[in-house]
Amino acid sequence: MQRRHLLTAAASGAVAGAAGLAGSAAAAESGGAALKPGKTRLISLSHINDPARTNIYPGDPAFTLETIATIEDDGYYLQFVREGEATGTHWGAPGHFNAGEPLADDLDPNDLFLPAVKIDVRDKCARNADYALTIDDVKQWERRHGRIPDESMIIMWTGWEYKWGTDAFPNLDADGVLHQPGFAPQTVQWFIDTGRIGRNGGTGIDTFGPDLGTDPEFLASLLVYQRHRISLEILANLAKFPTTGASILCGGFINAKGSGSTALIYGVIPPGVHV
Repeated sequence: MQRRHLLTAAASGAVAGAAGLAGSAAAAESGGAALKPGKTRLISLSHINDPARTNIYPGDPAFTLETIATIEDDGYYLQFVREGEATGTHWGAPGHFNAGEPLADDLDPNDLFLPAVKIDVRDKCARNADYALTIDDVKQWERRHGRIPDESMIIMWTGWEYKWGTDAFPNLDADGVLHQPGFAPQTVQWFIDTGRIGRNGGTGIDTFGPDLGTDPEFLASLLVYQRHRISLEILANLAKFPTTGASILCGGFINAKGSGSTALIYGVIPPGVHV
């Protein structure tokens, strides 16, 4: 019980602190609306961490939950969790793909709280499982919604979240090759060159990661995962997340030398911002 109270207090403090830190960015996007305790909405952008429904990236370790204590036998209930750091909904640190770049315990909490935008390309991905987000897609989006602020988390909504827990999510062909949409490497480079993901921004997606499933070199990941940029992967509930005006806040364990963390990723939605 004591641990539960401590965790609740810590989580509340993290959300309140993050809300204050991102107030200026969120306010600019939402017409000046300030984040207010009791008014700011939080939504989960994570899938439930359930081995029965979790798709595992080919080659990653199995995910299991084992009951090791019960109330009847031990006076308390406890599970033993076995999984990789990139199992299920998670965030990745730069060192996940690039040697010498920051790992989870090198990041500042502010690196895990970012203004965010959502680019909906579900229709294109439904027609082409290997669709890559282009610079033209982004420029078309900006003509409607305005320039993406610097240092942003740019989320690509592919619709793959609805395939979670089925063979359609990895979408393997007869040769075992993944077929999932992703960010074109040229688009990620443009995000970097123009400051849109800057030093501390990143990309998010509802697939296994920012790369096309058919890219064995992980070119988009190698670009995203530099400096203090992060990647959000296997996102969920994106229909509830606004196109502009909201932020993301990443939870999860900060493992020593961690590549990232399986996480409860929050969408932080200030007053006056609607889907």
